[in-house]
Amino acid sequence: MFCTTDLAVEAHKFAGENICGVSVEKEQAGSLEISRMKISSKDAAEKLGKPCGTYITAEGLPLTDNFRDVREQILTVARELYALLPEKGDILVIGIGNTEITPDSLGPKSAAQVLATRHIRGELARSTGLDRLRSVSVISPGVLGRTGIEVGEVVSALAFAMHPCAVIAVDALASRSLSHLGRTIQLSDSGISPGSGVGNNRPALDSNTLGVPVIGMGVPTVVSAVTLARDIFRKDDGGEDAGLIVTPREIDLLTERAARLIGMSINCALQQSCSFEELCELVK
Repeated sequence: MFCTTDLAVEAHKFAGENICGVSVEKEQAGSLEISRMKISSKDAAEKLGKPCGTYITAEGLPLTDNFRDVREQILTVARELYALLPEKGDILVIGIGNTEITPDSLGPKSAAQVLATRHIRGELARSTGLDRLRSVSVISPGVLGRTGIEVGEVVSALAFAMHPCAVIAVDALASRSLSHLGRTIQLSDSGISPGSGVGNNRPALDSNTLGVPVIGMGVPTVVSAVTLARDIFRKDDGGEDAGLIVTPREIDLLTERAARLIGMSINCALQQSCSFEELCELVK
């Protein structure tokens, strides 16, 4: 099918949940339901169409309908992200996507919310009281159609030159279920394959291609038209997807709120020496 899913929880459901080599644990954290899935065998990875690794989903009320308790949600996602990262070392944050296409703009918009600190050093850091901040670099490399350069090539070059201890890559995701659209955040230590959910596969960003751990983050912003029809009519006729994708009417609001949530979650996970309120002031 043209539009697959970027969500491991959906792949698990459609492949059949009793698969050897897959373990799942769930937790209710305030307004978010957390699901932690580990794919530990090659056979399970092939059945799910996902690389081995840990996949964490945080699901709550739709971002377009509810943005209360945002501090609680940010800190919950930050906790899950922190557990996937090395405790020390430079971090490179990549915002993947096209700013001119709203459903695909989540990565760059999230990156714009992340506090870049690698340049704050020496006397400047000491005099401003920012010497406690972890070194973070942030970039949105654009898309192949505008730059002529694969995102993987840009990130590989940066990783080679900067030697980060880990990369965080943020991208918009595709879902196979309307119930996950705009209300689910996925984190994974298996990296990310830009465009895979809409049939536009680009070279993967993972530990094999970059030589360091790669944490993928994203929120579903599109579903296929066939998925939409099947959810509405409760019927699966096995028809092929014509290549059409659908996005919510409130996509501008969805991407803005999702970007804020992801960006601030990254800040809170990386800058453990700062309070939530201090980070909000620094990002301003």
